[in-house]
Amino acid sequence: MITLQDVIENKEVEALILGAQKQLDGLGYTEHSHRHISIVSERAGKILETLGYPERTIELAKIAGYLHDIGNCVNRTDHAHSGAMLAYNILKDMGMPVEERTEIMMAIGNHDEQTGTAISDISAAIIIADKSDVHRNRVCNTNLSTFDIHDRVNYAVTDAQLEIDSNERKVILKLSIDTKICPVLDYFEIFMDRTMMSKYAAKYLKIWFELVINGTKLL
Repeated sequence: MITLQDVIENKEVEALILGAQKQLDGLGYTEHSHRHISIVSERAGKILETLGYPERTIELAKIAGYLHDIGNCVNRTDHAHSGAMLAYNILKDMGMPVEERTEIMMAIGNHDEQTGTAISDISAAIIIADKSDVHRNRVCNTNLSTFDIHDRVNYAVTDAQLEIDSNERKVILKLSIDTKICPVLDYFEIFMDRTMMSKYAAKYLKIWFELVINGTKLL
């Protein structure tokens, strides 16, 4: 069976990851490369593992998380769709069964808040894992004076923890935001759609989504 490690070691995957970040650098976007995809992969797997899913389902979620942003190598617009097709074909060439690569394709194709929604357990886990990665380490722009609102909000987040409580059936995103850099309201200005997408994804998994900022429960 194809594993996450097999995917990590695939040279074609690596080239697409590097190409995707090169394009996003040119557009002035936040980091979507190895750091981000590794976090999404780990968190997606952890969500399903904590909720008691089968080992193979957990591994597929990790693979989908690692591949979810390779479509940025084509174009930022519709990157979820192009990434889903790229992943499908790569995994086909690697010998993954059609049932598994279809699950991964669906998860990647539905992770963007503009066009996607939770349509499977794996896709729901990918959504929550992806949207929870807000942190100053994602800011590629080193000139604070030129920050746009996305840079400012991400840079203001000094700590981000995703906790999964299997007993209470809930996932909690805990953020520490430096309000000297930006007010909490700015977070909701750019992340409201992503927050609601995470809420609905959690509902698909039959758990609750909570957002805690600076110690205050907001959702």
